[in-house]
Amino acid sequence: MADPTQFNTDRTHPGQWTITFSNPPINMFVPATIIELGALMTDLEADPSVKVVVFQSANPDFFVAHLDVGKAAERPEVLGLWRDFVLRLSSTPVVSIAKIRGRTRGIGNEFVLACDMRFASRQSALFGNPEVGVGLVPGGGALEWLPRLVGRSRALEFVLSADDFDADIAERYGWVNRTLDDDQLDSFVDTLVHRLASFDHETLAAAKAQVNRFGVPTAAELQSSNDLFFPLLALPGAQARRAKVRNLGYGVRSDFELNFGRVPPFARAGGRR
Repeated sequence: MADPTQFNTDRTHPGQWTITFSNPPINMFVPATIIELGALMTDLEADPSVKVVVFQSANPDFFVAHLDVGKAAERPEVLGLWRDFVLRLSSTPVVSIAKIRGRTRGIGNEFVLACDMRFASRQSALFGNPEVGVGLVPGGGALEWLPRLVGRSRALEFVLSADDFDADIAERYGWVNRTLDDDQLDSFVDTLVHRLASFDHETLAAAKAQVNRFGVPTAAELQSSNDLFFPLLALPGAQARRAKVRNLGYGVRSDFELNFGRVPPFARAGGRR
C-alpha cells in the first residue's frame, strides 16, 4: 500500500478527528485514495475515544472532483474496497460529518452521502453525479442513498440529468442537512462537533445504530450498482463519450472540471454543441 499522503488527520481535540483531503490539483479520487480511506477507517475503528469525525477539503473549489475512471479501470477491485469503506463508515459508532466547500461529484457525492450528516457552503458547494452523461451509472452508492434521502423522483432528476445542483437546491431536497453562509460554516460545524463530543460514546453509538435501521443500504444493494460500472464502461457509446471528455481538460483544473455538470449533454459520441 502506498504511504498515506492524501489525508491529514487532526486529533488535537478530545473525542474528535478532523480529516482533510488534499490530492492536487482538483482532489480526484484514485485507487490510492480508496486504499488510504480503508486504512483510515481501520484506525478510526481502533480508537475507542473518537466520537465524531469531520471530513473536509483543503481545496476550496473541489471537495472531491470525481473518480479517475481510467486509473480505477486498471484496479477494478477498488470498487469493492469502496463498498466496504462505505458500509464501515455508515455502521461505525463514530458520528461522521462532511463539511463541504466546492464541487463534490460522482464518488465524491457518494462519499458525503455515506456520512451521517452533511453541511455545505451556500456560496461554493455544488453536487452532482455526472455518470449518465458519459455513458455510465453511479457505481459507488448514489443509486442507493439518494432515493432514501430525497425520494424516487428527485433521485431520478439528479442521476438522469447528470447536472450540477447548488447547495440551496441540495438543502431544499434533503440532499444535505443544511447550507450556511461560507463565513458561518466552520463555526456551526465546530459547535455541533463539540456538543456531540461532550456526550457519552455508548449513547451516541446506540442512537446511531437505531436510526440506521432505516435508510442505510445493504452490501448487496451497493454491490448491484458496483457490478454495473465496468461492463457499461466497456460499451462503445461510453468509450466514445470518454474519449471526447479526455480532450476537454479531464483531471486538471479546467473549465470542464469546474462546470462538469454543464458538459455531459454535449459529450455524445459524434455529438454537437
